[in-house]
Amino acid sequence: MTAGGGSRGQGAGSGVLYLVATPIGNLEDITLRALRVLKEADLIACEDTRLTQKLLNHYAIPTRTVSYHAHNEQERAAQLGAELRAGKKIALVSDAGMPAISDPGFRLVSLAIENGVAVVPLPGPAALVAALAASGLPTESFRFGGFLPAKGGQRRDAIREIANSPHTEVFYEAPHRLKDTMQDVVGILGASRPVVVAREITKIHEEFLRGSAAEVFQSLNARGEIKGEITLLIGRGQAAKPEVPAGFTAQQRLEEIMAAEKLDQKSALKKLAREMGVSKSEAYRALQRNR
Repeated sequence: MTAGGGSRGQGAGSGVLYLVATPIGNLEDITLRALRVLKEADLIACEDTRLTQKLLNHYAIPTRTVSYHAHNEQERAAQLGAELRAGKKIALVSDAGMPAISDPGFRLVSLAIENGVAVVPLPGPAALVAALAASGLPTESFRFGGFLPAKGGQRRDAIREIANSPHTEVFYEAPHRLKDTMQDVVGILGASRPVVVAREITKIHEEFLRGSAAEVFQSLNARGEIKGEITLLIGRGQAAKPEVPAGFTAQQRLEEIMAAEKLDQKSALKKLAREMGVSKSEAYRALQRNR
């Protein structure tokens, strides 16, 4: 177990790794704290130095930059780790949004933690949060799945897995695959499944397409080439829940499943959760209430 917070918890003489959220479109969407840290850092590690330089130039920030992306992450993480151990303050940024969220960063964060270097997140823009808040879909329980698989078969498998999901499901998708993905959503989850496509959030051409899967697919299919950053949100499943025999509590049904199918408690709980149409943790809470 590790402790942290601010710059506390770091090893003697070690530096600080700042995770700095940067605008996902509108350059005004950056915090005063982020600007200060970017100015005071010894080095800024960027997914694309050219893109980050536009932001730095806009705010007259002279800090030196170095590339840190998917293709050099392993080698560069080791180099940056050494600089952190030497006492440097490094700001990590991605092209847009929060670094390490569907972007490079995990390796460096893990290395910093392993070496007792403080990791300090600076909250800010994130496409998935902005899209969810404005989607009109339930927000009290959601799940973020990152980018959907590029290959059609794997993508369809991922979509099948959320057929009965009790959560709002959030994904990123490449614009050139969006029509194919929506066709799969209609075919697998049904034409009436609630869907929202958020495109170019915070930018000039920001757009939200809300409606049934069929309606959204029809709207997209009537267009030519789809461009921009895409966040796809899929409403929770409405599958009918199998009835539990009258008079049975969740605990009794669990014991019945264990006896009838010779399953251990963990496996039986998983099956019970599927029957109830809820997550395993929610099924477990139902058991606790019954005791």
